[in-house]
Amino acid sequence: MKGFTLIETMVAITIITLAIAGPLVTANSAIVAARISRDQLTASYLAQEGIEYVRAMRDDNYLAVYNTPNEGSAWSNFLSQLGTGTVSYPAPNLGSTPFTRTVQATMVTDKDEKVVSTVSWSYHGTPYSVTISNHLTPWQ
Repeated sequence: MKGFTLIETMVAITIITLAIAGPLVTANSAIVAARISRDQLTASYLAQEGIEYVRAMRDDNYLAVYNTPNEGSAWSNFLSQLGTGTVSYPAPNLGSTPFTRTVQATMVTDKDEKVVSTVSWSYHGTPYSVTISNHLTPWQ
């Protein structure tokens, strides 16, 4: 027989299509996984920054009363500055970003404040979030 028949040609095209499509799907999955990993790392840094901001608030209150005899007022000043609920602070102008950060401070005891920083974002309609928590106590 000379040449390919139509059925042989269709089978050959199907095999070539599958041979090309498999690696493309794998490459696409790898790109999506890399993007999600990058976003998770960025979110981890942003959540840690939220914790560090509250820690800096505490430290600033202690430095403000460092030379005064009433050191106990630093912790109460810090607690009053925190208030209740969500801690808000000025974030640098980074333009539009998919990340949303909330920092919650909750009193555990009169000498222990639990700080929870949560960063959330969405990628292709799937929600993701990273949460970091820490306990702050008064220090001398």
